[in-house]
Amino acid sequence: MLIAAVALVGLFPAMYLWLYKLGVVGTLSCKIGGCEKVNTSPWAMFLGQPVALWGVAYYILLFAVALAGTSERFADDRRVSVALVTLTGWGVLFSAYLTYLELAVIHAVCQWCVVSAVLVVVMFALSVVELKANRK
Repeated sequence: MLIAAVALVGLFPAMYLWLYKLGVVGTLSCKIGGCEKVNTSPWAMFLGQPVALWGVAYYILLFAVALAGTSERFADDRRVSVALVTLTGWGVLFSAYLTYLELAVIHAVCQWCVVSAVLVVVMFALSVVELKANRK
């Protein structure tokens, strides 16, 4: 349930950034000033879609898988734990790649991207703990 809650929290910055990309949000609120530079860079697109849209889809998927894991049907199913470790592990790697781009290529940091990366690392840690506790 905790992973589902963190995924739900992560959905908000991803939605905010996606709404910005859609033109619904005029100027990003960013205390450190690099959000617009990051989100208007060529690297803000991945496979023809905004990275923020991929983030929205990712957090919805994580929320659904984590929520399914709380149901009685999947309570003892190790596959849910493995899926969460796999998904969050991939998220950590992708977030690390995006952070590298921010620091080394774009030379700007988006605070909302940092929040997302931290949430992904937290979910990865929680899913590893869950997988270890679910050894059968």
